[in-house]
Amino acid sequence: MNPFEIIKTVRLTEKGTRQAEKYNQYTIVCDRLANKLEIRNAVQELFKVKVTKVNTLNVRGKARRQRTAQAGKAPNWKKAIVTLKDGDKIVLT
Repeated sequence: MNPFEIIKTVRLTEKGTRQAEKYNQYTIVCDRLANKLEIRNAVQELFKVKVTKVNTLNVRGKARRQRTAQAGKAPNWKKAIVTLKDGDKIVLT
């Protein structure tokens, strides 16, 4: 997989911005089949930063209902919390 297939997006939330300011950590939505080493290499290549640590977790999709008898479900996805070396930063604007 190339880096653009591995890294889907960077999540911008209130908690995520606090993590970025305080701990230099960023939350990334990535491909479900990618492992920590692939995520590390993709982030380093795309954003030109040095990654010190990668934590991953699989997030279960929420059950959805749209005023019909049929229930639906949001897709499952993988979240990676990436810690960068001091001084490095990902600009999210």
